[in-house]
Amino acid sequence: MTYSLSELTAVAHKMADAARLAILPYFRTPDLTAENKLAGGFDPVTVADRAAEEAMRAVLARLRPQDAIMGEEFGAQAGTSGLTWVLDPIDGTRGFVAGTPTWGVLIAVGPDSGPVLGVIDQPYIGERFVGAGGQAHLSGPHGEMQITTRAPRPLADATVFTTFPEVGTAQERAGFDAVAGKARLVRYGMDCYAYALVAAGQADLVIEAGLNNYDIQAPIALIEAAGGIVTDWAGRPAYAGGRALAAANADIHAEALAILRDVS
Repeated sequence: MTYSLSELTAVAHKMADAARLAILPYFRTPDLTAENKLAGGFDPVTVADRAAEEAMRAVLARLRPQDAIMGEEFGAQAGTSGLTWVLDPIDGTRGFVAGTPTWGVLIAVGPDSGPVLGVIDQPYIGERFVGAGGQAHLSGPHGEMQITTRAPRPLADATVFTTFPEVGTAQERAGFDAVAGKARLVRYGMDCYAYALVAAGQADLVIEAGLNNYDIQAPIALIEAAGGIVTDWAGRPAYAGGRALAAANADIHAEALAILRDVS
C-alpha cells in the first residue's frame, strides 16, 4: 500500500477546519441539549457531535472517497484503498456539555496495522496538535511549533492524567490508583486534551480504560510522532481500544507498566 503523508495531513486539516465550523456555534449555548446513549449512566451526544462528523465525512467524500471511515456517531463505511479514517467528532462530550474546553476533535488514519497520522483539535482554544512521520506540531495562540514529549523522570516527579472514575471498573480504578499514588501530580477529567499535553511535553502519563478505537487512535499517532509510547496495560498495541497507557518516554512507561500489569 502506498500513500502520501503530506496529502493525508492536508486532508486532515480540512476535516478539522470543517469540524470547527460545525461545532463552535453550539458550544456554551444556553439551549444546547444532550441525548443520553447509555442506560444506567450518562454518555451524552449532541447535535454538535453529529454535525461535526457529517462535516468531516463530507470532506472525505470529496477528497478521499476511496478510503474507509469509522466514526463514533455514524459507524463504519467501507473503502477500497486499505486506509481507514477513525473519527471522534467530540471526544469529551460530557465536558462539552459542561462548558469546559478540554474536549476535542479526534482524527486518525492508517491501515489495519494502526494509525499513521493523528490530529487532536481544540476548536474553542484554537489549538491543533498534529503528528505523523516522526514529527509532531502544535498550532495555536502562540503560533506554530514542533513539539516533543518530556525527557525521562521518575514516577515520583511525574504528572498523570485520567478520566477515572467516570470510566472503567473498580479493579481498573485500583490499578490507576496504584500508579497515581506514586506520582507527584494527578489531574482528572481532561478527556483527549490530556494526550495532547503529553505530546506537547507538559505531562508524563495518561492512564485510561473502557476506550473505543475512535477514542485512542489519534492520540496514539500524535504521541508516538512526538517521541512517546502508547500501549495497553500489558504492553501490547492499544489502537483497538480498551485500556491505554500513554507515556512521554519508554522509561516512565516501563515504570507505570510494571504496576499496571498486575491488574488482570
